[in-house]
Amino acid sequence: MLGRRVPHPPSTHYDDFKSPTAKRLKRLDSTDSSLSRAPSDDEDEYERASSPRREVRRVIADSEAESDDEESPPSASQPTELENALPPIKTDKEAIAEYEATRAAEPEEALDLQGRLGQRKWIRGKSSIYVDAFNLALETVLEDESHLFDAAEMAVFENWRLLSYEGQYLYVRLFLRKTAAWHRINRLGYYGDIADMSAAVEELLKPRSLPSVTAVAQVNPGETEPPQDSILGDSFTFADSSGEHIQTLEEASSLLRLDELKAIAKDAKIQGQNKRELLKALRKTSSVQSSLGFTSLRRTETEESIKSEPPLDENGDSLDEQVGANSNRDAYYIRKIFANTGSCIRLSSAAFKLFERVHLVFYRSTEWTEKSLTTIILARISRRTFPTYIVSRSANIFPSRSSLLEFEASIRTQFRIDSILEFNGTPKKHDLQLVKDIFEEVYPRWRVLLEEEQRKEDRVYESGEGAYLRRFSPAWVYTRIVHKGTAVLGRFKEHKREHEMLTELLAQHLFHAARRGAWYQRKALLEEHYMWALTPAQGRSDEAQKKSWKRTALGTCEDGLQDRDCHLIYHHDLQKRILKLERQLKVPKRQQHDFLHVRLAKPVERCVSGIRIEKAPALGRRNSSPHARRGAKTIWVDEHEDGGECSVEAMCLSYYRTQGYRGYHSEGGIVRTLFGYLFTDILFAYLPNIFQTSYQSSPLDLFTDAFYPSRLSLINHRLASIANGAAASLLRATHAAHAPAATCIVGLDWSFALEDLLQIVDCFGGEALATVCKVMAQEYQQRGGGVPDLFLWRTGQGDGGKGEVMFVEVKSENDRLSDTQRLWIDVLTGAGIRVELANAVAREVVLRG
Repeated sequence: MLGRRVPHPPSTHYDDFKSPTAKRLKRLDSTDSSLSRAPSDDEDEYERASSPRREVRRVIADSEAESDDEESPPSASQPTELENALPPIKTDKEAIAEYEATRAAEPEEALDLQGRLGQRKWIRGKSSIYVDAFNLALETVLEDESHLFDAAEMAVFENWRLLSYEGQYLYVRLFLRKTAAWHRINRLGYYGDIADMSAAVEELLKPRSLPSVTAVAQVNPGETEPPQDSILGDSFTFADSSGEHIQTLEEASSLLRLDELKAIAKDAKIQGQNKRELLKALRKTSSVQSSLGFTSLRRTETEESIKSEPPLDENGDSLDEQVGANSNRDAYYIRKIFANTGSCIRLSSAAFKLFERVHLVFYRSTEWTEKSLTTIILARISRRTFPTYIVSRSANIFPSRSSLLEFEASIRTQFRIDSILEFNGTPKKHDLQLVKDIFEEVYPRWRVLLEEEQRKEDRVYESGEGAYLRRFSPAWVYTRIVHKGTAVLGRFKEHKREHEMLTELLAQHLFHAARRGAWYQRKALLEEHYMWALTPAQGRSDEAQKKSWKRTALGTCEDGLQDRDCHLIYHHDLQKRILKLERQLKVPKRQQHDFLHVRLAKPVERCVSGIRIEKAPALGRRNSSPHARRGAKTIWVDEHEDGGECSVEAMCLSYYRTQGYRGYHSEGGIVRTLFGYLFTDILFAYLPNIFQTSYQSSPLDLFTDAFYPSRLSLINHRLASIANGAAASLLRATHAAHAPAATCIVGLDWSFALEDLLQIVDCFGGEALATVCKVMAQEYQQRGGGVPDLFLWRTGQGDGGKGEVMFVEVKSENDRLSDTQRLWIDVLTGAGIRVELANAVAREVVLRG
């Protein structure tokens, strides 16, 4: 950007490319992380966005591939919205095996998919919950949304239906691993369900023809063309064979277990400390020896022979001879590797991607796991009571195939940006430039889609209907990309353009409402510190120009407080900036804002002394010093109860009971239970698309920022009722309607006694309880954690003889407050609720074996 360089005020802590911050500062964004809070005062949220990230090490552990016959553990990913909405049930392999085993002994009946689901019958070796769950997703999508797939893709589905049960079972079990890795056929441990493994493998490897499709490949912003491995050709296979597709030593060597790799390394005379180093050395050795014109070793020259006879080509000539003739030792090592591994199989990428698209449409999510696939069926077969609501699965989530493909492409582009900014350490200047280029490409399309969605909101959608549907618009993802790109503009010091983009983001109310508070804060910071030097002064002096922009920043903060979509967690820092700006502008006292009614009280710190137990270290064990166990759970003596061992939270709870309090070590349990009691009817009120099955304990959008705006009127009316003292009557009504059957309602724990809950809401006070419920309604998923450990109450002890509630965060010497805990403390103290920090202090340490 041309023009003079604006010096950065010290309060912004702005770093240049050449001097990144030495320590990672967490980005606490309400829609990206469960650790969400508003940036404090002059803290620059966008600075933190580009601060160093923890570098993800992609190291192959020594134990990798040691258990190829076992199922790979699912990757650490967020559960799907559908999975969140289903009740908590056992979904482990033992539960599934136990259920299927109970049906295996029953008389065999010829049941189809719906019959098995209806009668809950599976016959081992002939039907499986995994295959049925997979087919349920496919059939549901094709019944309502077949318009999203072309002729070639429909032909793939038809070929899928023609597969035998064993072929389908093998495919689904490999599909659930969600990886393109090769699998050794001789180590696939599915013999209980697959009688003829070789036939099942051959069925998946068989080439199948497809009808030609003349449609032109769709081009989307942020990527020049779709990934080549996702395009179906004139034919396809469900799986690939290692003999046809593994051509390089690098790919072949990844199949080896550590012990096998060590044997080959010994033959090649290479060394390494772990599997990664051995693989690197092997590939390097092969490359060096090839360049030196290495002549292949014969069997008589090797220290130990290969396990099998040297393979011959179709003419009967030794491949060893050919390797020497080609001066390339890669084939020699590849042959040795295959002698150890045998034939391998992997799922064909094009078909795999197609079935992933089916699951995206079915689960309305890009994140799904083995648990997602089976949970919905296990919920069906469980004997539970669910609330009464209207099930509505709409077929217009994706209005067209092109819309679905663009949504997929936007997810891929978003992943590229996240990989650059968040998963690979501190981004360099060229990395940031790449993100900026993607942002510039996406921006025009974002503007177009924004106008389209606004027209839908004005003319098509009924009140609140569009809030959840918009999450599946490419514009939803593009808004996040624009948000990230705007942060990068700040890194390039293009503050004027950054300010313009923030103004555009705030001008729309359709996407990412949970970020609005952060946008207001950043916009106000730019106006306070930078914009005066980037805009025409119009004859004003520098001081007058600065003062003018500070008034603008003051107005921005006021707009943020008045914006109904700006979440409560950002209000405190906006209020702090307003007070600071009013002091700087010397606003008369009578015209200044008065935030005394929400001024935060600091939590009271209290020392609770007790007897801590130290376990005697094992003989010869290193690092057994107590100081080496920083962060470990401590053990204490419960002096006020039975004198037994207990946790530090239980020890502190016993102490507070001696002070006249009743309470629970519930963390967020009481808060979630109260929210479930008070908002049951609103949780299950009808909105299109949020109830996809009859077995949900919550609406799909509860764990998104679409929940609050789509029910704004209902929620605000309920909050007003709670503030006016209606909580007790709401509690009784919900308990009478649902407690006898223990209805599955998200967060609601029926084990809490009704009498205790009635006392709690009476001691809470209406306005304070309404404030806590509003935070939960705005950000249920993000605010589920971080609630102080202990919830306490006592009757008739507060001001005017009223009861009081108190939250206590317990900390031992090994603990410290997390950011999300600090946020909750701010929310509670801002609502006038007493909060204490109980520091557990050991007045005596007892050593026990």
